[in-house]
Amino acid sequence: MKHGKKYQDSTKLVDTAALYDTTEALENCLKTAKAKFDETVEIHVRLGVDSRHAEQQVRGAVVLPNGTGKTVRVLVFCKGDKVDAALAAGADYAGAEEYMQKIQGGWMDFDVVIASPDMMGVVGRLGKVLGPRGLMPSPKAGTVTPDVVKAVQEAKAGKIEYRLDKTNIIHCPIGKASFGAQKLQENFDTLMDAIVKAKPAAAKGQYVKSCVITPTMGPGIKINPGKFVPAV
Repeated sequence: MKHGKKYQDSTKLVDTAALYDTTEALENCLKTAKAKFDETVEIHVRLGVDSRHAEQQVRGAVVLPNGTGKTVRVLVFCKGDKVDAALAAGADYAGAEEYMQKIQGGWMDFDVVIASPDMMGVVGRLGKVLGPRGLMPSPKAGTVTPDVVKAVQEAKAGKIEYRLDKTNIIHCPIGKASFGAQKLQENFDTLMDAIVKAKPAAAKGQYVKSCVITPTMGPGIKINPGKFVPAV
């Protein structure tokens, strides 16, 4: 794969084979974020589990203390008084069957879907559309809940969902380059703490196999995975 001059210059600033501590990795990450836009900083964590087995799935949600820097559009499936309450809490859209029909017609102008439990019969019909995009509400992620107001507030505050992909890697944003190292560190620590605590009982051996941090347009920087050891 051919990379541009900025990327090649960025790779000279870091040792892509070295294992850094978190603070140094974040500082190097910010040095390599040279694009003309505010780059997103992401982490990619490979875990020593097998996602093909249900008892080794790792999935959850956490509110990042400094948010993600992204404006999140929230759709809530609910009825009655909850519609007004969800909109007052900051939801961009709230309703029932009318939104199911819009989505079936190709409308996708939202980033998070929340549903009250009584609406799952409606939302379930959208599984083939929402599921592959990672937008299907789930109780585990706190997006199927009777308290839609709290769920909306958390989504707007920077709640992110983490889950394993088929290659046993979790990919998550932890903020923007403009946040600076300290705020990114706080977000990173919060997310990694949640991932470590979510270790399945069935997981054996080293849990965090590798951890890489990267800006949108820069190289991946490896963090020493040895520091992420679950409490016994």
